[in-house]
Amino acid sequence: MTGKAALLARRERLMGPNVPTFYDDPVHIVRGHGVWLWDIEGRIYLDAYNNVPHVGHCHPWVAAAIAAEVGTLNTHTRYLHEAVLDYIERLTATMGHDLSQAIMVCTGSEANDIALRVAQAATGKTGIIATDNTYHGNTSAVSQLSTRRPPIGGYPSHVRLVPAPDSLRPLGGSLAAQPAAFAENVARAVDELQAAGHGLAGFMFCPFFANEGFPVTAPGFLDPAVEVIRRAGGLLLADEVQPGFGRLGSHFWGYEWLGVAPDVVTLGKPMANGHPVAALVTRPDLMAAFRTAFGYFNTFGGNPVSAAAALATLEALEADGLQDNARTTGAYAKERLRALDHPFLAEVRGQGLFFGAEFVTDEAMTPATDFTARLVEAVRAKGVLMGRIGRAMNILKIRPPMPFSRDNTDFLIDRLAEALAETEITP
Repeated sequence: MTGKAALLARRERLMGPNVPTFYDDPVHIVRGHGVWLWDIEGRIYLDAYNNVPHVGHCHPWVAAAIAAEVGTLNTHTRYLHEAVLDYIERLTATMGHDLSQAIMVCTGSEANDIALRVAQAATGKTGIIATDNTYHGNTSAVSQLSTRRPPIGGYPSHVRLVPAPDSLRPLGGSLAAQPAAFAENVARAVDELQAAGHGLAGFMFCPFFANEGFPVTAPGFLDPAVEVIRRAGGLLLADEVQPGFGRLGSHFWGYEWLGVAPDVVTLGKPMANGHPVAALVTRPDLMAAFRTAFGYFNTFGGNPVSAAAALATLEALEADGLQDNARTTGAYAKERLRALDHPFLAEVRGQGLFFGAEFVTDEAMTPATDFTARLVEAVRAKGVLMGRIGRAMNILKIRPPMPFSRDNTDFLIDRLAEALAETEITP
C-alpha cells in the first residue's frame, strides 16, 4: 500500500475510525498562499471554502507576527502582558452595544460553552434555545444544540430546538410570514422551558444562519423572536464564527447586518488566520455575573503569540480593504451565479464572500442531495475546493478567504459551469 491509501490507513490506525475528511478522494495539501492551495503532487487548487485563513493563507504580516513573538515570549496567561489588552481594545472598538470585555480562548467551541454559562449566571436560568439545524461546537454543552449527531440518551430537557428558517420552504408558508412564524416557535419553546422549571437563559444563533444553509432573510427578520426572548428575560448569544470580521461585506459583524443588539458575541476560526484563537465578548455587567458565579481561566487563551497573531490578522483585514472586497466581489459572484442555467438550480443566495446555491429536483422542492454531492466532487476535480451545507446537504457552500478576487470568481464560476454541464442529472 502506497501514497494516499497508505496515509488514510495510517490516519485510521493512529486517530481511529470515522475521522472526517473532505471529498471522496481526499486532498493531501502541503502548501498554501493567498487563495491557493497545493497538493503533494504539485496540483494547485482555488480555495473557495476555507474561512480559517481569513486574510489569506500564510499572510506575511501574520506569519511574521507569530514568528517574532514565539521567538520572544510564549507563555500562559497568568502573567501580565500588554498585547492581549491591545487586541481586546482594537476588537471591541468595532462592536458597539457596550460589548467591551472579552475572554480569550482557543476555539469557538470553548467560546460558545462559556456563552451558555454567562447566560446561566446572568439570568439564574438554564434553558437554551437554538435552531434545529445549527452547529455551535464540540464541547459536551454546545454539542447538545447540534442535530448532526444527537446526544447519547437524547437531548437534555433544558434544550429546545426550533425549526430553522428556510428560503424555499418558509415557515408560515411565505417569506413574509416567516419572521412571525419563527417567533411563534420560539415562544412555544420558552413556554415549554418555563413549564419544565428551567426558564430561559438564552437563545444561541448564527446571525447569518450559516449551518442552516444561509436562507434568504433580511434585517429585522429576528425582531419578533427577539421581543419574545427579551420578554422572557433571556440573552441573545450571537455566534459570529462564520459571518464575522467583515465577511458579509456590508457590515463588519453579522448581528449588525441582521439589526440586533446581542448580549454576548462569540468568535473563532478566522480570528487569527489559522492560529488557534477564539473569544467571547460581552458587557461588563454580564462579565461580572459570570466571573462571580464561575471560576474560569484559560491556560493558552490570549497568550502573547496568540495575541500577536490576532492583532496582525485584524490589521491586515483593515489595511488590505478586505471587507469592501467582500462586498464588491460577493455581489459580482452572485451575479455570475444567477446567470447559470440548470434544471436543478432553485436559488442563488448569500452576502459578501459567503454565497452559494440550492439544488432541488422538482417543483415540490425535493432536495437534490446526491446531485449536489457529485457536483462538489466534480468541481474539486477541476481544481476548485468548495463544500455543501443545509439540512439535506443540497446547498452549495462557497466561503473563500477574504482576498478572493473577481478573477478568482471567474475561475470558480467557469469551472462550476463546466461541472454542471457534465454532472449526471439524477436526484
